[in-house]
Amino acid sequence: MSTWTALTTLSEETAAQALAAQMEALLSPSPTGIGCFEIEDDSGRWEVGGYFTEKPDEVALAILAALHEARPFAVSKLNDRDWVAKVQRELHPIHAGRFTVHGAHDIDTVPGHRVSLVIEAAMAFGTGHHASTQGCLWLLDHLARRGWPAGRRPRRAIDIGSGTGVLAIAAAKIWRARVVAGDIDPVAVSTTRANVAVNGVSGLVQVMQASGFRHPIVRREAPYDLVLANILAAPLRRMAPDIARHLVPGGYAVLSGLLRSQAPTVMASFAAFGFARVSERRIGEWSALLLRRV
Repeated sequence: MSTWTALTTLSEETAAQALAAQMEALLSPSPTGIGCFEIEDDSGRWEVGGYFTEKPDEVALAILAALHEARPFAVSKLNDRDWVAKVQRELHPIHAGRFTVHGAHDIDTVPGHRVSLVIEAAMAFGTGHHASTQGCLWLLDHLARRGWPAGRRPRRAIDIGSGTGVLAIAAAKIWRARVVAGDIDPVAVSTTRANVAVNGVSGLVQVMQASGFRHPIVRREAPYDLVLANILAAPLRRMAPDIARHLVPGGYAVLSGLLRSQAPTVMASFAAFGFARVSERRIGEWSALLLRRV
């Protein structure tokens, strides 16, 4: 499998966010991830990019670029070996709350009081270095400190769109919870299995290829005390009723993969199904939400 990237730049933040939101809705193929970042060269310009497992529709990208007055998209193909080598060269340990996300080569540098999450670079999305993943880890730390009453803990959790499995592994490590980790991408499934084994939580995390709650094992393990979903804003909004149906009253949902500008509409979708906002973690232009089903 290869990864395709499509990157462009814009001169204005609002336009960049709008372009990123519209890229989310692309079909045939759909992006597996979207990024929107200010370029750190004091130019004031913004970069918007998408990752695809198939060659993206360059005509659709050209139309989007023209509509938002962006430069034409640069579309590139990265082979597995090139992609992984590039990521491994650039990754460094990330600290989020009590968690440290790192590769195996950095394991000796992690202090003993930290919760170590060994996540190797792979073709799956979610090494822990993206702001949305970091936001989720911060909220898991917040939930561990302030969420459940003393003496209680989540016993069943689900990680929807598990990517590399970082959130599932984090929940298993801090709560010893049984976690179902599902992803539609077979590469993500195999990557999660490998990371689960490396982190010593194979007995707690069950990994499978699944879309949302459709897999029979996912439905059998319900209801859940905790739902983790670091995907994209549009599918999060669509999944609000399913998440409410499979989460116990008083249970929590950690949601991300959304821009700060998208957080209010995602929150409104979940409020309609009985969720209350507990906390929000913003990192750059990205937001992560901690919600409670009341």
